Amino acid sequence: MSRILQNLNEKQIEAVTHFTGPLLVYAGAGSGKTSALTHRIAYLIEEKFINPWNILAVTFTNKAANEMKQRLVKLLGREEAQDSNMPTVGTFHNICVRILRKEIHLLDFENTFAIYDIVDQQILIKRIMEELFMDIKKLNPKAVLAHISNAKSQLLTHEEYANYANDFFSEKVAQIYLRYQAALRRNNALDFDDLIMKTVELFKKFPDVLDRYQEKFRFISVDEYQDTNKSQYIFIKMLAEKYQNLCVIGDSDQSIYSWRGATIQNILDFEKDYPGAKVVLLEQNYRSTQVILDAANMVIARNMQRREKKLWTEKQGGEKISQWLCDNERHEAEMILREIKSKIVGSEYPVYNDFVILYRTNAQSRVFEEAFLRHAIPYRIVGGIKFYDRKEVKDILAYLRIVQNPSDSVSLLRIINTPTRKIGDKTLLCVEDFARKHEISVFNAMLLADEIEEIPAAKKKAIEDFAKIIKELQILNAQSPASAMIKYVLDKTGYKKMVDDGSVEGEARLENISELVTVAYKYDRLENGMSLNIFLEEVSLISDLDSIEDKDNAVTLMTAHAAKGLEFQYVFVAGLEDGVFPHSRSLMDREELEEERRLMYVAMTRAKEKLYLLHSQTRMLYGEAKSNAPSQFLADINDELVERNFGQHSYRGHISIASIENRPVPIELDAGFETDLGQGDRVTHGIFGQGIVIDITGGVITVAFEDSKVGVKKLALSIAPLKRV
Repeated sequence: MSRILQNLNEKQIEAVTHFTGPLLVYAGAGSGKTSALTHRIAYLIEEKFINPWNILAVTFTNKAANEMKQRLVKLLGREEAQDSNMPTVGTFHNICVRILRKEIHLLDFENTFAIYDIVDQQILIKRIMEELFMDIKKLNPKAVLAHISNAKSQLLTHEEYANYANDFFSEKVAQIYLRYQAALRRNNALDFDDLIMKTVELFKKFPDVLDRYQEKFRFISVDEYQDTNKSQYIFIKMLAEKYQNLCVIGDSDQSIYSWRGATIQNILDFEKDYPGAKVVLLEQNYRSTQVILDAANMVIARNMQRREKKLWTEKQGGEKISQWLCDNERHEAEMILREIKSKIVGSEYPVYNDFVILYRTNAQSRVFEEAFLRHAIPYRIVGGIKFYDRKEVKDILAYLRIVQNPSDSVSLLRIINTPTRKIGDKTLLCVEDFARKHEISVFNAMLLADEIEEIPAAKKKAIEDFAKIIKELQILNAQSPASAMIKYVLDKTGYKKMVDDGSVEGEARLENISELVTVAYKYDRLENGMSLNIFLEEVSLISDLDSIEDKDNAVTLMTAHAAKGLEFQYVFVAGLEDGVFPHSRSLMDREELEEERRLMYVAMTRAKEKLYLLHSQTRMLYGEAKSNAPSQFLADINDELVERNFGQHSYRGHISIASIENRPVPIELDAGFETDLGQGDRVTHGIFGQGIVIDITGGVITVAFEDSKVGVKKLALSIAPLKRV
């Protein structure tokens, strides 16, 4: 047997040794997809004597491209990767840039064209909107850019997009798209979507150029084919048309990026595009136990849009899947933390990297973050940032801090132009100079803006309008609890209108702000005014415990989307209720629901040894308490694969809290701030050591620590890792 084929299974060898003609490899989760792809390229070079420069391998990320290069260097016995002895490996954008640098002069661009990143694009869009007298408060530039990007991924020119425009928003986008493309040409620049679109245009207009690259790339491989959009599909189809030596590898069951423009039909229709194509199914899994695979197979089998396959492994058996019912989201976090602790008990050097918590939306991370801080267990957030570090959360908190303390100039300057109020740096400098001269706060200087001679009348009006909003919010604060104040800030400052732009990003930001309302509800029983004060105090105290994070060895928190391609010993999938996972917007749309089911399949197949599926009786999420039914995906899994903490009766029916087995006493405070600690109690803290409780107000506890370097500290009761001594 060839050296290249050693350590491959029968199906992998079948894929690797296929020589000419189209090849479709359906590679299930954990089935050695990358190994098959790289071994096939090495086989073409070593056994079929294909010149490396006649081979093209396309990936979606630079990380994947670099990993493929490293594997090929090792497989081919090269000392290092050199262009002269290696195939061309890169992302779609990378490959297209190489082509355009040589050929774009044919499209009347200079070969030294610039590539605009997202910041450059937004600046250009805003400039064009100003030229067209469009209000960026009413028409969000990011949303406009997202629609133009989507049009380009569908290979729609600005003329073609204009033909489809049928409402106010799309008609405005059509006007901007026309000017945007003209500006890019004047600047001799392309954006990322243009890189593929222009390459396709080049191939269509100049068949001789296309023929040259078809000759160069006689053997083409594409990774993650299920994630291709229309422009990527057409680009590959044109390149492969002459020789048809196209190998695509992917999995219809892991197509989870339709919101980015990915089209599952590209992989499902491959055999229609290439009649007679060889199809190989990689079904042997090298990651998970058979129990986990059986459960995942049952979930995904309900989908209609897929190629039938069934994952199996030589690792027969395995632990049953734990399905846990929780009281609420705080109980859910406590149960997970308790289980992690039980797995590492007695270990001098616990491996936290073995654990991951997956959830559907980033807003769900907040409860877990606070639980990890309380238990002093290191964690990291992948594919996102910490809840209280997110821009929209920091912006709303800045508004609330100004309401509570107008002298907070740092918070004031953060949001003075968020949303934009056209109060420029020059105007702000005048206000700050006036404040310094009169020894008053910047906000008080704003109230006296009419007296600042250097500021034009229009700017004075903008400053006065802003100051009026803050004064109105201060009046409302005296009459309202903390949660209501967040809603007032959203509406009265225009922040909600700015964020709610119809984009996926805007929706996620609104979800995070709504989750901040959930946090604030805990303080609504306090006196108005005091409610906001204590809420802000707790939020500011969370950073006191942030130092426990250790990114080298930590439990991972991430969305199910971000987990694709990764694996962990222990996987917790949280929030498995209809309306959460699957997401509420998918419940009335079959195609979206199928994508949610694929996302569930991805989440389940990340687990190597043990899988936990959690759902709650009630959940406070996005500022609203709900009692949703358990996720419909749970009903797809046979009972013999699952052990539940609430008996064997149907979880579709009503379950009383008392029926939940092994229910720990919730540590998280409820809205009444109940705690068994009191003044004078001796406590110990995981970082600060021992101390004495000297005060408890609302959700904030004040402790005098014995270590003089620590001294007296205020801590948030909901997260502080305090234990009575």
